[in-house]
Amino acid sequence: MGQTLTAKILSSHLLKGELSIGSEVAVKVNQTLTQDSTGTMAYLQLLALDPDKVNTDLSVAYIDHNMLQTGFENADDHAFIQSVAQHYGIIYSKAGGGICHQVHLERFSKPNTILIGSDSHTPTCGGVGALAIGAGGLDVAIGMAKGFYFMKVPKVYQIILNGKPHPTLNGKDIILSVLKALTVTGGVGYVLEYCGDGLKYLSVTDRATICNMGAELGATSSIFPSDENTRQYMIQQGRPSDYLPFSADPDANYEASLSLDLSQIAPMIAKPHSPDNVVKVSEVAGLKIDQVAIGSCTNSSYSDMMKVARILKGKQVHPDVSLVVTPGSANILRLLAENGALSDMISAGARILESGCGPCIGMGQAPKSNGVSLRTFNRNFLGRSGTQNAQVYLVSPETAAYSAIEGSISDPMAHHDDLSIIQPITFGQVDRYFIFPKGKLKDNPIQMGPNIKPFPLAQALPNDLTLPVLIKLKDNITTDDIVPSHAKLLPYRSNIPYLADFCLTSFDPELPLKAKALKGSIIIAKENYGQGSSREHAALIPLYLQVKAVLAVSFARIHRSNLINTGILPFVFENPMDYDEILDSDSIQIHDVAHQISLSDHIDAILIPSQKRIVLNLKLSEREKEILLNAGYLNYIKGLKVTQ
Repeated sequence: MGQTLTAKILSSHLLKGELSIGSEVAVKVNQTLTQDSTGTMAYLQLLALDPDKVNTDLSVAYIDHNMLQTGFENADDHAFIQSVAQHYGIIYSKAGGGICHQVHLERFSKPNTILIGSDSHTPTCGGVGALAIGAGGLDVAIGMAKGFYFMKVPKVYQIILNGKPHPTLNGKDIILSVLKALTVTGGVGYVLEYCGDGLKYLSVTDRATICNMGAELGATSSIFPSDENTRQYMIQQGRPSDYLPFSADPDANYEASLSLDLSQIAPMIAKPHSPDNVVKVSEVAGLKIDQVAIGSCTNSSYSDMMKVARILKGKQVHPDVSLVVTPGSANILRLLAENGALSDMISAGARILESGCGPCIGMGQAPKSNGVSLRTFNRNFLGRSGTQNAQVYLVSPETAAYSAIEGSISDPMAHHDDLSIIQPITFGQVDRYFIFPKGKLKDNPIQMGPNIKPFPLAQALPNDLTLPVLIKLKDNITTDDIVPSHAKLLPYRSNIPYLADFCLTSFDPELPLKAKALKGSIIIAKENYGQGSSREHAALIPLYLQVKAVLAVSFARIHRSNLINTGILPFVFENPMDYDEILDSDSIQIHDVAHQISLSDHIDAILIPSQKRIVLNLKLSEREKEILLNAGYLNYIKGLKVTQ
């Protein structure tokens, strides 16, 4: 039996365990990336581990999220990250250098490598045949310090792309079609592997867009083979030696399969407030819009930007529309300035933002009240834009640009412009935003500003737990719901005590006060709790509020790992119907907690005051059990070594 791309990479990087689906393995980490929103916590944890230097082939610290400096907080965080980078041998990418996933794709990504990043959209680099996985900051810190990453062996979902796409089609339309077919939970437990004769029509950056939004399916990662298109991309980026032909075996076995005919896919759009609420653009064409935002790690490539410039050239942005454009990297911005495309955008009335995440993570450009915003981003969760009642739609850059001119949603297929782009022979490189490690690493002192506070640590499990219900939530609670992410709060990513006062306040404004008064509680939720960002703040802040456990029908992968890493118990209902039995005023009582965890995946609990017995599932690897019994990953990991 042949091997999938995923199996080939895992087998060549395996350090510990057996490659059977669902089992836990340790794999060698080649590369890591962090960004500044999650990076401060990751680097505080790296300091706690204090290796002599990073034990990876390459680690990069990007500044791309908290770039709006309205006070000292963000600048202090950047100085802290830069000092840690110099202290441990990490490349530092300054603010303005670009969005981490776009820059990493351009400069550092390689086929047949494992990359982990403290951002859920790290799988972007699957566009060149890397197994790129989003993880919590502590997992990434341990990856840097120890050189390994623990993961459960995923199933592999084969996505077959056949046919030739329409000239107006973007990778965004393809991944939205996949989301329509599979939903936001359809990729849970899988790596998505793409194949088929349609791949020859997809550039590396279109592939990267598709891999990027695999995160919205709940997938562990997404990956394309490394082929002639990959080789050409590596040549353009000035690193042909990084190319490696890499493909799945023809007789590889997959656990599931989906076929799409690219010639039959039309421009697609995700309606509010979920990336899988997808219809054809033609079905909502004509809807008046107020704002268009083009960019983000999903659609900010050179090709995307050039198509936007081609559409805008000689035209005018509609008087009622605000159009902002964010090139993905400083190098792309330079190319647009040199070839005149930037002038075409500005002449049309577009606003050009510096290369960074910006409005995608709520850092500016919030729509007006009840505004309709078209965005080429990856998420349209309620309130993520910074305006709670905004209606956010996800579209391709082509749809976005045409709509900005029309003032209403416009189907690219209704236009007949030639959008073919002649790629440069070489993209060149802009290195002035990188600070490379130099000198004696440990001689570089750590700079830590007053906004940076210690992260909380879990306490040892008591013999018995009686946990009042803090809040009862529904399906698809996002990490944005748990910890709001917008311009007012992002500067406090290093300050857990401050952020704790905003935990789940969109559901209950008094929740932080209630949690502090209870001094030990449990959160109840339904399916896919913790979807969205990899930010471990969504676990650290409940820990700070003394939340001891979360009981849900199911968890998003990264958030479940983050809960375990911080020492919070991630219980799953053995019988999902028990969710309906729990009242907001109830408590859940568990006797002999540590003993039960040691013996079984099935934990007996009692509802108080009804005395109803319920069974909680806590299916853990032996390592995860030890982490919880040792009050978190940091306590467990010190001294642990994993070798081949």
